[in-house]
Amino acid sequence: MTARTITVASKVFLWPGQQAAWHFLHVPAKESEAIKKKHGAHARGWGSLRVRATIGKTSWDTSIFPDKKSGTYLLPLKLSVRRAEGIAANDRVRVSLEIRVP
Repeated sequence: MTARTITVASKVFLWPGQQAAWHFLHVPAKESEAIKKKHGAHARGWGSLRVRATIGKTSWDTSIFPDKKSGTYLLPLKLSVRRAEGIAANDRVRVSLEIRVP
């Protein structure tokens, strides 16, 4: 497995909708474009790429998903991660993403 790690800062947002329970952050456009160029051929369902994300002391395996509206990748933030790191909507966080492709 080949891995590439990037670290970015981004603002946490709630996915628009009636329930608004899903928290995400955008991988900035420059980094999203580089990820797509280098690893896009390995995308899975919905264009997703497997990653190991780390915020603070918390790491978890997940996927990033392309967002056509913004042209960036989206990283979902699980409730357990938000609780462990004290993260809420509109917080700016630093996240390291290890892109995991075969």
